[in-house]
Amino acid sequence: MRGYFAIGAEGLSKRMNLGTLMRSAHAFGANFFFTVDADQKLRKAPPSDTSKSPGHLPVFTWDSVDTMDLPRGCQLVGIELTDESIELPSFGHPLQAAYVLGPERGSLSPQMLARCDHVVKIPTKFCINVAMAGAIVMYDRHRALGRYADRSTTAGAPRIERPKHVSGGPVMRTGRKVPGT
Repeated sequence: MRGYFAIGAEGLSKRMNLGTLMRSAHAFGANFFFTVDADQKLRKAPPSDTSKSPGHLPVFTWDSVDTMDLPRGCQLVGIELTDESIELPSFGHPLQAAYVLGPERGSLSPQMLARCDHVVKIPTKFCINVAMAGAIVMYDRHRALGRYADRSTTAGAPRIERPKHVSGGPVMRTGRKVPGT
């Protein structure tokens, strides 16, 4: 998959949710993980992160939205259940993205929503667990940007495998003198 992504949460307070989200981020190949305004006791990976993800991907802890320091070109994508949000199945994922989820029993702050380049919602009847929502978003990113065979229109596996990527030959510039000739 091209590009990179990160996932994190604002205002988390439950250790199990943090650990499960970190483990999922590691499993889906996130490039970094972050928290914003998390409870002080959540400054390290909890026991529910059985993959010990901080040994495999950087973890950033920012005290506020103002102190967030995302890489240049990285688009911030808020995951929030609002009327204006884009439904996840219709969303075009940016190649460089940081996905941010809200706290348990709460929403992304107005400051965070103002900072987001996009706001996406998972089409559910009501809010779901923050770690589960993160896993669904990461799965959707893989499905959208990964090199997978097209989904079958009938039950079962696709009938035609996706062709392997083939790199083109060298591009030669006209009039270029090749060293050593």
